[in-house]
Amino acid sequence: MAISSVTRWVENRRLSWPVDHLRSQQVHLLVVLALLAYPGFYHLLTSSSVSNLAVAILPRMDSMVAVLYFALFAMSFDFISGYTGYLSFGHAAFYGTGAYLVILVANGKIPLLPPGTPFMISLLLAGLLAALVAVVIGLVSFRLTGVYFAMVTLGFAQVMYVFVRGWNYVASNPRDGPAIGSTHPDGFEIGVPFVDQLNLAIGSFSGDEVTLLGHTLGTYTVSFYMVGLVVLLSYFAMQRVIHSPFGRVMIAIRENEERAEAVGYDTFRYKIGAFVMSAFFGGIAGGLFAGFKRSVTPESTFYFLTTGDALLASIIGGFGTLAGPLYGHLFDYGVREFLSNRGLGGGLLPYLQETLSQAVLTTTLPGGITVEGFIQAALNGHASLYVGIVFVLFVLYVPGGLLGTLRIGLGGKVSERLPAKLWGDR
Repeated sequence: MAISSVTRWVENRRLSWPVDHLRSQQVHLLVVLALLAYPGFYHLLTSSSVSNLAVAILPRMDSMVAVLYFALFAMSFDFISGYTGYLSFGHAAFYGTGAYLVILVANGKIPLLPPGTPFMISLLLAGLLAALVAVVIGLVSFRLTGVYFAMVTLGFAQVMYVFVRGWNYVASNPRDGPAIGSTHPDGFEIGVPFVDQLNLAIGSFSGDEVTLLGHTLGTYTVSFYMVGLVVLLSYFAMQRVIHSPFGRVMIAIRENEERAEAVGYDTFRYKIGAFVMSAFFGGIAGGLFAGFKRSVTPESTFYFLTTGDALLASIIGGFGTLAGPLYGHLFDYGVREFLSNRGLGGGLLPYLQETLSQAVLTTTLPGGITVEGFIQAALNGHASLYVGIVFVLFVLYVPGGLLGTLRIGLGGKVSERLPAKLWGDR
């Protein structure tokens, strides 16, 4: 009797698992569907009667590609910093390692790897090389804690930054960084290596266009979907680690490392393992950046401000949430674009200049300045100033970030509590 009861319980669990798993992934599914629909939504609004307003507010498709690959880097930063409590201020070292490897492989400057090496293989090698660099940095850095750990990792990144700026092997002018030559005129391909039918090219200068249901998806849209696919798989891989026994030890280290050691965990090995995994995905992000932009510079990869942008995305999105940096960087990038002075249109400044009448623009305000002059003085080139103000406000009034605050408000994980709030699941 007892055996049959156990058998029925196991069978019921086996049948209910897919349903329970899908319920737990409802929020992720909604986010993925929203991102899938964004290109069509953007095209629809920018082709409508409110096109000027839509262009001013919505990020462009090339900007959305940049949001995705940098969000992956920010998530890799949050993987180690948000879940172990060790701030990796030198995380840009892994981003730059991945980016430079992809470019050097494409230019035939890596022995045993010809210029025609599939991009997916280069991307994997970019992650592996970044992980190897992390082993070297981690073995030294994790002997320290707190601010000392952060400063040592920053020191390593700055050493690599200075090195690549003067490394003539990577480019004739290493300060400007290497660019792709004529070896990849059609862009880098994401898909299954050596199977042309299962690959699509990405790139800001050249890439594939796809006709779907009578509509042509442009280069940026194809890049958005293919880069997004890699980012999505990387996110779920990191999430799976975090929800594994290994991830629980990471959180235990963050909460109380001494107690984790007291119960028998070798925290040094766990920290090294987490650091290496975060570096792997940071290298993948750098490889995606290089594949899309087709060129890299020391300032855009190894420089410490690159890590600063990841830190900003993590704080705005929510430390220790993994998905938060995606929303944080989207918010950051969206604000920067909205307040930018873009020559190709878009943003608040061009919108006001196009929308306001000449009579309004030439109206003189107190102090002798015109409306147009005031708009120029307030907005032109000051996007970073306003982003800085927003950052300070987040630190003061929303310390949990966007996702962290939502999690606190719901009283648990967003993926579990939000469906219950919306649809009454229990």
